[in-house]
Amino acid sequence: MATAFSSDGEAALRRELGPAAAPRGDLDGFYEMGRAAAFVRGGGFRKVALQFPDELLADAAAVAARMEAATGAEMYVLGDTTYGSCCVDEVAAEHAGAEAVLHYGPACLSPCGKLPVLHIFGQQPLDIGRCAEAFRELYPNRQSRVVVLNDVVYAHAMGELEQQLCPEYPNIVFSRVVCEDPPGPTPRGEVRQFGRQFLVEAPGGLQDCSMFYVGAEGLALTSFMLTWNRCPFSSFDPATSCGRHETLNVNRALMRRLYLVERARDARVVGILVGTLGVVGYLAVLQHLRELLRRAGKRSYTLAVGKPNPAKLANFLEVDVFVLVACAQNSLLDSSDFYRPVVTPYELELACNPAREWTGNYLTNFRDLLPGACAHVELPPAIPAAEAVPDISLITGELRATQLCDPPASQLPTSTTLACRDQTWALTEISPAASFLESRSWRGLEQQLGQTPVSKAVPGRRGIAIAYEDEGREQP
Repeated sequence: MATAFSSDGEAALRRELGPAAAPRGDLDGFYEMGRAAAFVRGGGFRKVALQFPDELLADAAAVAARMEAATGAEMYVLGDTTYGSCCVDEVAAEHAGAEAVLHYGPACLSPCGKLPVLHIFGQQPLDIGRCAEAFRELYPNRQSRVVVLNDVVYAHAMGELEQQLCPEYPNIVFSRVVCEDPPGPTPRGEVRQFGRQFLVEAPGGLQDCSMFYVGAEGLALTSFMLTWNRCPFSSFDPATSCGRHETLNVNRALMRRLYLVERARDARVVGILVGTLGVVGYLAVLQHLRELLRRAGKRSYTLAVGKPNPAKLANFLEVDVFVLVACAQNSLLDSSDFYRPVVTPYELELACNPAREWTGNYLTNFRDLLPGACAHVELPPAIPAAEAVPDISLITGELRATQLCDPPASQLPTSTTLACRDQTWALTEISPAASFLESRSWRGLEQQLGQTPVSKAVPGRRGIAIAYEDEGREQP
């Protein structure tokens, strides 16, 4: 546990950097230069942000140069994203004054609300013949009802795979990758989730179908398996050309998530982690979670920490549990190495909303919880604290409240207080949360502007912090 919070950094400092990966040969085909250039010219964009994941950054300079030559627009490369690389980083794009974003590589396909976006997944190779052969081995019964899902980087090959399998399997259904939510209500039997769209005609609905996933093991497959946990899954990994029935014990994973729900029920202080600034509805769900926690009698803090890690979150010892507001893929954070558990908005709803019951369906898209969405559940009316029926925690064995109670008068929100901040007469709002955090013994580095005497620059140490050249010798 200690190594999760701090280390001497020797492994990173001693690591040798190899040569950078060479740009791939067929840039025009892999990055669909023609389609991207048509998007830029058709929109009349003069400044465009190109967002690359780490594994494709070696091609960034070449792609940007070709795009500028083809369109005449200025191209800005976004490398280190603010949050997950699968999400469109609209914040970094707006810093460059970009009018549109070209998002390269794997994507969660979460809808964005500010800038026009074109997703270019990159056409990774797929052995279609071997994939079809693995499918036949996994599903020898030709009447099997199977929904074929795929990682977005293999979407270009799904048409040919469909042509091979559909004549043999009359009940097979291929999902389509859609980058934007189709307008209008969802037709009966149609499923629209995770940027996938497909029609299910089985008598018992989706639970009568099996799922076949084309892609490597990862967050996308985990989200699919948790959401459609009543469907048996199998997969084909193009990197190894192997097909298999998925052996991940989903029930065990769900038990772990339900344990986190119990931790959230016991929590008194909750940290709301902002894990996205681009997905539509993130501000609405932040307000929804604040109101939910206030009604449940819990104190909440909203924290923007970028990509969460154990060292960052360990700074907030007062927080009992964190809830991460992120896209469907990044919200399922494995917090086993964290000092405090990290839950999803749906798990917090299970913990704090008495009207929401566990039905076996798991939700990873926080937009499904908002008013007007398919899975929204209204909060029940509050009851007097004296009439609340206590519950016993399954973890601590202590009594806790399960209904939404009227807060005591001392916890009711007070009027905004304004105070003089400094000699410029700036006004600032004083909140109980800010006052509490300000009273902590450790506050980080203090600038002490104007209090440190000015001194001349002197030669410093040479080397790296773990082994300076003069280490062990007495300093003058």
